[in-house]
Amino acid sequence: MAYHVPVLLPESVEALDIKPGGTYVDVTFGGGGHSKYIVNKLTGGARLYSFDQDKDAEQQAQRITSPAFTFVKANFRYLKKYLRLYGVKEVDGILADLGVSSHQFNVPERGFSTRYDGPLDMRMDPEADLSAKEVLATYSEEELHRIFGMYGEVKNARTLARQIVQVRGGQAIETTADFKKAISSLIPRGKENKYLAQVFQALRIEVNDELKALEEMLEQAVAVLKPGGRLVVISYHSLEDRLVKNFIAKGKFFGEVEKDLFGNEIKPLESIIRKAIVPSEKELQENNRSRSAKLRVAQKL
Repeated sequence: MAYHVPVLLPESVEALDIKPGGTYVDVTFGGGGHSKYIVNKLTGGARLYSFDQDKDAEQQAQRITSPAFTFVKANFRYLKKYLRLYGVKEVDGILADLGVSSHQFNVPERGFSTRYDGPLDMRMDPEADLSAKEVLATYSEEELHRIFGMYGEVKNARTLARQIVQVRGGQAIETTADFKKAISSLIPRGKENKYLAQVFQALRIEVNDELKALEEMLEQAVAVLKPGGRLVVISYHSLEDRLVKNFIAKGKFFGEVEKDLFGNEIKPLESIIRKAIVPSEKELQENNRSRSAKLRVAQKL
């Protein structure tokens, strides 16, 4: 089984518009598919810095032996800080592939997948404190309602939260099988996979503080991109995509774009493509996990 099949690979790397001698960042190394592809296109002293907080990703990174490549073991929310540690003030392009890697889904011990039984973990950084088990054991009914409603867009989020609190009063919910059993009466018939995917997504986003980390990374991306530099982002669900789309269009995540005294829009980026790029029929057939992917490309003004 492949460690990870990169999504929208040629499209995303092409969108970076790689130049000889440029400096590029892959903020989500994962299985290294995008990074390997970028490294092969670097010429004239160009450099690539790839970020990931996962120790499995760090091991994969050892396979790239090019002197143009540097692996940075950190969450992308610290983009600016770590680039500065490497003496990098400005970059020509940033690529973010926001999904969970195939490898993370395929390892039962990581607890990301609804298909396997394993510990309720879901930490992208295995050294982080908060796990999915911790969330389910300690969050109040109101907090659980909030994360399932907001991050999973689960229709019966309130009932689900109540059920978890009731069940955990009598027994520990420690594995994915325990959890699925605890909520089995609430899973809509015929929509089991979709429902569980939404519930697991909500937990994963909470555990890894994914949306806040994404906001922080996007704001820092603008700060480190050179004028004319490219921001390329692949997202997999509407919450991520909405943040990326708004930030590119308005320079902020919520509300309307600000304007100067003359009515000109004040924003740091402009979109290079009118509509998000989605996988081709061929890619969808070859990699089912690419089905929800959306690629957006922006340039710093």
